Amino acid sequence: MIISGFQSLLQAARMQPEPQQMLFVFARTELPADASAEEKARFAKGQGGALVPIMFVDKKPGEIESFAQLVEEARQMEQDWDFVFVGCLSGQGDREPSDEEVTQALEVMVKSIQGGIIDHLLTYRPDGEQVRLQAPQL
Repeated sequence: MIISGFQSLLQAARMQPEPQQMLFVFARTELPADASAEEKARFAKGQGGALVPIMFVDKKPGEIESFAQLVEEARQMEQDWDFVFVGCLSGQGDREPSDEEVTQALEVMVKSIQGGIIDHLLTYRPDGEQVRLQAPQL
């Protein structure tokens, strides 16, 4: 199934034979303190910066109805964010992923985002637009 938006992601998660846990890591872009003048200029134009995870949550697919609901719940945390990264964790057979497995998966996601390794995650802007971020070329 091709994921064409958040609703199709929810549908795909609900259709899986094993129980799913959806993982969400909210991040903002920040300019590092030691940024060069060129990096500052690019950042001012909405380019570059570092991804900084600021909060995360896990939910069963049935606990969320829409992207708007997710955004509203995030808004209540009073944290500005630029992107939400989404992953899914499968259970085994009829067993849901354990709390320990979920915590470990979220920690791996956070570290991946901090390291710029994000190709395996779906990414959305606060307006629900699905985007594909690219790491800068060295």
